[in-house]
Amino acid sequence: MKLRILTLGSLLSLCIAGLSGAQETQSPQVEIMKVDFSAKGDQWQMTDPQAWQIKDATLSLFQKKSQYQPPVRSPLHIAWLKDMPWGDFQLDVEILSTEKDYNHRDACLFFGFQSPTQFYYVHLGKKADKHANQIFIVDNAARKKISLTTTAGTPWDEQWHHVRLIRNLESGSIEIYFDDMQKPIMTAEDKSFGKGWIGLGSFDDTADFRNLTIRH
Repeated sequence: MKLRILTLGSLLSLCIAGLSGAQETQSPQVEIMKVDFSAKGDQWQMTDPQAWQIKDATLSLFQKKSQYQPPVRSPLHIAWLKDMPWGDFQLDVEILSTEKDYNHRDACLFFGFQSPTQFYYVHLGKKADKHANQIFIVDNAARKKISLTTTAGTPWDEQWHHVRLIRNLESGSIEIYFDDMQKPIMTAEDKSFGKGWIGLGSFDDTADFRNLTIRH
């Protein structure tokens, strides 16, 4: 069983034993990648680099206005972790929404990146509607909702929250968890895209991210 620690300047590999938990025991070999935000490197590809900064081991999307104009209707602020494509994975991250409160106050998780016009994303919005608090696909057209289930909204406040995203390529299953890791707040099934980059960001708000770990 391998633990892989990705800093923003280097990638180290070492072996560990004794890993437990439901997700980790699904496979005889589990790779863990922990992203260290303590230093700036070239692993990130931002849609608008001027909107992001790394400070105190936190990746901070601090600027609401974006210079990026997506080719189709889709989020403005994305930081892609571009060094490795991911297929089956479990992503865990802590998110702090730094935006003022309103119905579409959001943070987003991105995955399955094929191109700037082909990827999936999870919109964690304060109040759900057909454009908020859903799972979306961007496939050479404006983003389209693919959620099968969701909640009334994501309860953003001024605290850090634990978010988990689990994807299975074979089944097409996508599950999203928020603080409670026992029951998903959103689900979807889609097999349009295979392996792809993972990313963090927001449709058009601000947020901070820390303690990002990816397992597969």
